[in-house]
Formats: sequence, C-alpha cells, structure tokens
Amino acid sequence: MKKKDKIKVGISVGDLNGIGIEVVLKTFEDSRMLDFCTPVIFASSKVVSFHKKALELSTNIHGIDSISKMVPQKLNLLNVWKEMVDVELGKPTEVSGKYALISLDKATEALQKGDIDVLVTAPIDKNNIQSDNFKFKGHTEFLESKLQGEALMILCSGDLRVGLITGHVPIHKVAEEITADLISKKVGIMYKSLVEDFNISKPKIAVLGLNPHCGDQGVIGTEDDEIVRPTLQGFQNKGQLVYGPYAADSFFGNDSYKKFDGILAMYHDQGLAPFKTLAFGKGVNFTAGLDKIRTSPDHGTAFEIAGKGEAEFSSFQEAIFMAINLFRSREEYKSLIEDKLEIQKEKKKQYSK
Repeated sequence: MKKKDKIKVGISVGDLNGIGIEVVLKTFEDSRMLDFCTPVIFASSKVVSFHKKALELSTNIHGIDSISKMVPQKLNLLNVWKEMVDVELGKPTEVSGKYALISLDKATEALQKGDIDVLVTAPIDKNNIQSDNFKFKGHTEFLESKLQGEALMILCSGDLRVGLITGHVPIHKVAEEITADLISKKVGIMYKSLVEDFNISKPKIAVLGLNPHCGDQGVIGTEDDEIVRPTLQGFQNKGQLVYGPYAADSFFGNDSYKKFDGILAMYHDQGLAPFKTLAFGKGVNFTAGLDKIRTSPDHGTAFEIAGKGEAEFSSFQEAIFMAINLFRSREEYKSLIEDKLEIQKEKKKQYSK
C-alpha cells in the first residue's frame, strides 16, 4: 500500500439498541474525518436512518450494495440486511443481539478477505449476542477464532498501554490460569506488538503481581515468587526489558506506569480499573497479536443513555485514528524487514562470487 492511499476502515455497529450507531454517526458528522480514511459501516440503511432521525443528526450516508462500490470522501454503508428490524433504543433484545452479530460477521469476513484494511467495532451486549454462532466472552475471543494469531487485549491512551494476561475470566479462576507458559505467551505478544505496531525498538514492559504486595514473600500467596518472577527473569536473561512483578496497589498511584511502554495486569479489573480511571472516554481497546488490526472504544453499550443524544464519541474517534496508525506502523515495519532481507541477500551474492 502506498503511503498516500487511504485506509479502508470497516465498522461494525454493535448492539442496535445501544449507543454504537450514535457514536459512529457523531464521529463522521465532521466531514474532515473522511480525509483520514475511507469508512464503511456494515449495517442497514433503514436502521441507521432510524437512529439519525431519533438523534436529529445530519451525518451524510452513502449506501452501497457491494463492498467494491466504496467511494472515498463518503461515509459508506454496506447493506448487509434489508428486512425491517424493530429498534427499541435503550433496551437489549434478542433482535438487537442477532443483528449486532450479523454486522460483526460481515465486517470480519471483509477483513479476512482484505476488502477492508482494519476493523473498528462498536460495543455489543455480551449476553444477548450469544447464539449457536456466537459462544464467546466478547469481541476478542470471537476475532481470535476467525483470524490468525493469538490475541492480547491492550487498552491504550497516549503512552499508556495496559494488557491483560487473563481476560474475561471469573475472579475465582484467575490464580489457576496463571502459568509460566501463559505469562511468557502474553509478554511475547505485547513485546512483538510494541515493536511492530507502536514502532518502539526496545520496549520496556512491567508485569503486575497476582497477590497483594506480590505475596509478601509467601505470606499472602506463593505464585509471584514461584511462577511470575522466574518467568520474567527468563526474558531479562535474553536481554529484554521485562520487569516485575510489581505490587498493583501502588503501581499506578505513584506514577510508576509512566516509566514503561507497556504494562501487563494479571486479570481484567486489576488493569482496566486504573486504566479507565486515568483515561476513560479517551481510551482505545486494541486486539494485539492477530494478523489484522481491530480496535474499539473503551466503553460499552450504555443502554441507559441510548437515544438521548448524550453519548460521547471521542473514544470511538480515537479508535478510528489508532486503527489507521497501527496499520501504517505495521506496514512500515514489514517494509523495513523486507528491505533488510533484500540487503542480506545481496551481500550473500557478493560474498559467494
């Protein structure tokens, strides 16, 4: 892809009765957004028009019946269903979950085929989307099943990047999930992503401890000393800047997080509670480790304000910008590696003469 080419951004609309379509429309109400990418919404003109009218928005939509008919400088909308759908703003229903999955399925299929470059997902309701075709805990697990690679959820805001060693796991199961293999895998994914996606040549990573005070030398648990610390030492022995475990209760409060390019938390709320305290409304969820780029805003369906015109769209807008930047960085990294390989081949030819 040439640098001047616009990234094709696919957008799944999430739950039809939540704020997903609202934040999408508000993001592109400013036509200057179309200077950065060529977006395409996977939904229905009828449903999106319903939201536009209910919210009194004036965002221009360009309906298409084929992905090949995407038009630059337009907010394209690919009709992936044509039947009438009951929209009940603010209320999660079986219908709203069903069509959220259709939108996500069609967008993911386009991502797999290369018809779009990146995917930005609006929030789903993890309960009403469940079906015979969706038995996952969220977007991350669904996309991991469809794309190549192993996923790592990273919440990003500026230089703050917080990843999760365990994701959507009940708290009583976290400790049994923590193994040397899992820690090594997640650290490896974050390290690779920081290099290839964020253009950080020698990333510095912090890993938080599992137990309070990292176990206090075994008084409050032995996992940090017996599993976490030796695993991280293995990375240090290879010359990688991976440190920890750090006591989670003070790590963010004393600004230690500012010294690192990436932070890995042991479980969901250990990482996301401080992240959202520091960056809520400005954060982006990035699914690292897969062969395709996917981002999303850092909030949920917000049924309680759906249809009221109160939804803040800055996080979704940031998700668009981050997807574009991540795609560019990854392409530049690939190009750099290819150039290095070509140089090495030429040198080998010269020496073999």
